[in-house]
Amino acid sequence: MYEIGMAKLIMQNKISKACLKAAACLADEVDALPFAAPTTHIYNPLRYAWEGHRRYLELHAGTRKKILFLGMNPGPFGMAQTGVPFGEVSLVKDWIGVECAISRPSNEHPKRRIEGFACERSEVSGRRLWGLFAEKYPQARDFFSDHLVANYCPLVFMEASGRNRTPDKLPATESAALYAACDAHLRALVDVLKPVWVIGVGAFAEARAKEALVGYAVNTARILHPSPASPAANRGWAEQAEKELKALGVW
Repeated sequence: MYEIGMAKLIMQNKISKACLKAAACLADEVDALPFAAPTTHIYNPLRYAWEGHRRYLELHAGTRKKILFLGMNPGPFGMAQTGVPFGEVSLVKDWIGVECAISRPSNEHPKRRIEGFACERSEVSGRRLWGLFAEKYPQARDFFSDHLVANYCPLVFMEASGRNRTPDKLPATESAALYAACDAHLRALVDVLKPVWVIGVGAFAEARAKEALVGYAVNTARILHPSPASPAANRGWAEQAEKELKALGVW
């Protein structure tokens, strides 16, 4: 029994270390990319919030997964604050089990301060997403035994006003290199986690997964994005998402 337990632990360490290596490589690659106006501020949580991301992967990315949920990029009150995808502070602390000191980006926007786990603003998308998972799986370890949540792009883009700028709004001259780096990272995650499904949280993430994973023996699909900017998501997002997952045969 001891030998079996040790073998399992070694495998877990191998998988989580591979995920961490992929994340560190992605951080290096996107840091080297140029972006022009109207983008004026860029946050890379894989740098200043690395400790939160590292703990998340070490805790929960140590096993092969059935389902990899894929978001677009960090929200200003979620992963930007905690380093955890869709990282609603309360759920990251109380259910996911991550809490640590978070640094600040060097180019901090005065309207988008990084407060880390002291942030009192709610990441609505994260509250909805992780809230559904926590309701279905009261013990986080039961969820993470088969699931993991990642973001396609690790960067937060902002305009001078502080307005959020999503990756799909970037010009092709900027997005091509960004997508190439993010595609490679997604393939690295799929190579090590061996998911049966990669499910985009929203249409953008699904489209990027389909393109990045051409030739891979993995199913791709999507669920409705939980953003409060979506009228459909504001009409009972959790019920709709669960219905979509059951229709796919995932849940």
